[in-house]
Amino acid sequence: MASTKTCFVTVGATASFHDLVKGVLASSFLKALQSHNYTDLVVQYGVDGKQTFESAVKAAGSSGIQISGFELEKAGLGKYMRLAKGSGKETQEGVVISHAGSGSILDALRQQIPIIVVPNASLLDNHQVELAEALAEQEYVVHGKLENLVKALENAEQLRQRQKEWPPANSGVHRQAKAVGLRGILDEEMGFLD
Repeated sequence: MASTKTCFVTVGATASFHDLVKGVLASSFLKALQSHNYTDLVVQYGVDGKQTFESAVKAAGSSGIQISGFELEKAGLGKYMRLAKGSGKETQEGVVISHAGSGSILDALRQQIPIIVVPNASLLDNHQVELAEALAEQEYVVHGKLENLVKALENAEQLRQRQKEWPPANSGVHRQAKAVGLRGILDEEMGFLD
């Protein structure tokens, strides 16, 4: 059996993000996935994204990537995150592309999966941009933009290498994070403690 490598995309449960669904199904992005040995693309397209997803899949045609999608998962996204994490045996390490929701970001960071955070610019009072910029500045995530997802994928491969140098997660019972602010919160949440 051939090894698989999964790109998992989530747009979240509350707001539509049709542009991200279209972006990850664009031929240029599918070619980029192939060039990085991805075999599978799994898209959580949200409550009103089925038509957008199906139209974009049809437009993509035959790409050599196994494409699947779903609306929402009541049991959570854990199994899809684990697909992107890879096991090292039959699956290679993949990537998560997220709408910049804090829950998805934290899930990926906890599992040390490279994550591309793509803020949904159509939201009013868009706090997602601020979150993506702050996390990218501290090198926890790749801040992706719809117009350049191919470059973001390349940057995520570099992030994977940096993540391998991070200390292992810790329960946090015996040690405390020294950093303050957002970095301290993330360090404590992720278990990167002194």
